Amino acid sequence: MAVSKTTLKSLFGVYGVIHRQPLLLPSTLRYSVILSTRSIHERDYRRPGQPPDTRWPWQKIQFDFSKGVEGVKKHIGLLKDEFVQRWTGPEGRPLIVHMLEQTRVQWEFRGPESLNQWVVSSDQEIGGRSEAYIKLGKNNTSCLLYGTLCSTPPRDGETRYSGYCTLRSKQSLASFDRKKHFDWSSFNTLHMRIRGDGRPWMVNVSTETFFSHQKDDIYSYFLYTRGGPYWQDVKIPFSKFFLSSRGRIQDSQHVVWLDKVKSIGFTLGDKADGPFQLEIDFIGLCNDLAHSEEFAYELYKRNPEI
Repeated sequence: MAVSKTTLKSLFGVYGVIHRQPLLLPSTLRYSVILSTRSIHERDYRRPGQPPDTRWPWQKIQFDFSKGVEGVKKHIGLLKDEFVQRWTGPEGRPLIVHMLEQTRVQWEFRGPESLNQWVVSSDQEIGGRSEAYIKLGKNNTSCLLYGTLCSTPPRDGETRYSGYCTLRSKQSLASFDRKKHFDWSSFNTLHMRIRGDGRPWMVNVSTETFFSHQKDDIYSYFLYTRGGPYWQDVKIPFSKFFLSSRGRIQDSQHVVWLDKVKSIGFTLGDKADGPFQLEIDFIGLCNDLAHSEEFAYELYKRNPEI
């Protein structure tokens, strides 16, 4: 069943999304606005409330010969493993196993080293007051994201909205810091085992794009936790994810590009100040044969067929 974009925008409004209509400007004035906006984005972006970095470019580089040698050894070892895995099969597994795979656990938390694959951030980056932390759960078998949400904006005269906390997986890197992506094209459903406190979260999937102006594009869907002491198994089909950029839902929607997935994240921004927590056991994938939907939202054609 197709869902209109008006319904999506009303649902997305809980996270403070504002849809603005474009201004009707004369051609000369519009051209000057585009040039001024382009010049602003070409300079280094500085978050409101932070002092400018006045150091010279060579002062920002940290030279360490011992770390350089260790880095070369590390990357040569990774390059060797890549060559060996190529002879075995995709991702170092036999081809028959890769073709018949129906489920996969992509992330699980079974020790302190598993937390190094994740990054926690909050509105403190823009001067906010929210706090977010991450640690291992009971018996070191889960990841516990906890903290305090505060929607009071910073008093810098520029920021109007605040109040968010985010947990995001790091970009996987191959040898010599080459980007490594996940291939989820064999699956159609995201499977997670979580335990929350009743708050609504946003699940974000980031993929590799072809153009630089698409670097802020993410695919999102809502995650409603029940709360209480019991675990919750959540299955979200990838056909339900919708495209957004910088907090705004895009008019042109399309299916998630599952062949080059960069990271996955969880965002809280329901404007309900107070403590929160989200415990994650694992994040996996599955191929649900009973799910045949390709895309849940309506698509528009720019040149409709007559």
